[in-house]
Amino acid sequence: MENVLKNIEGFDWDNGNINKNEQKHEVSKLECEEIFFNQPMLIFPDKNHSQKEDRYYALGRNSRNRKLFVVFTVRNNKIRIISARDMSKKEKKIYETA
Repeated sequence: MENVLKNIEGFDWDNGNINKNEQKHEVSKLECEEIFFNQPMLIFPDKNHSQKEDRYYALGRNSRNRKLFVVFTVRNNKIRIISARDMSKKEKKIYETA
């Protein structure tokens, strides 16, 4: 699934979405971006929410080892974060066994 990130040139933030994750889940923009540079990171297709465009979710960690669940899409070779929150217990188990 990492092929999704093969030609990525950066991040693209929607102005209406840029502060939503921090307000709802206390996850900053920087924390969302950090998981794409730290290993391990797991990426899965989000088939239930991919009607208009392909969506994915990633399980990863920020620089302070905070484990995050991030939903994103790729537009014009840029990662567009849709939402982010702390991993659930089930997601942590999947992540930690990888």
